[in-house]
Amino acid sequence: MRRTKAEAEATRSRILNAAERMFYAKGVSNTTLEEVAKAAGVTRGAIYWHFANKTDLFLALYDAVPLPQEDMIAREIEAEASDTLAIVESATADWLDMLAKDEQRQRILAIMLRCDYDSEMSAVLDRQKEIDERHDAVLERAFARALERGQLQVTWTPASAARTLRWTMMGLCTEWLLFGRRFDLAAEGRDALKHLFASFRPAHPTETAA
Repeated sequence: MRRTKAEAEATRSRILNAAERMFYAKGVSNTTLEEVAKAAGVTRGAIYWHFANKTDLFLALYDAVPLPQEDMIAREIEAEASDTLAIVESATADWLDMLAKDEQRQRILAIMLRCDYDSEMSAVLDRQKEIDERHDAVLERAFARALERGQLQVTWTPASAARTLRWTMMGLCTEWLLFGRRFDLAAEGRDALKHLFASFRPAHPTETAA
């Protein structure tokens, strides 16, 4: 039984690796499951054993690229006397560092950005909406905590700060991945975040009791 499980997992991994290569080279819409099966060295039936359809296969790749460390942010912002904005800035900057070094993560994100989200792929948009809402909720809580502690400039609301940070991250990643990696994502991304977070901070921060 153990061997069967291991073999099934190995087959699933081969299918995912082949899908990643094919989707990256041809795009999701232009790639058939037959082509993925051939590239993986398996039958089409083997694909259907592991994935209901191409959308399910795409979502499995999608899940391989988690967002910045939500659990860590949610946990650490509750620490008394913590610099909430520093925690969020560090987590997002570290994620850019990780992307700059991880070629597989780069390929999967590029596939997502290039994908034509037609009716076949509408489930992916639903998943993206769920993830965005969850991620925004974590960030909004962090910025609300910063506001309570006098660490957030009052001209920002927690919601507007969270959205602006997400848009900044998406803009950086999109331009870097789709337009030839023309800048140093890790270094220039950190610099952009530094300036953005400086705009979040009040000129004269005042700590309030947690």
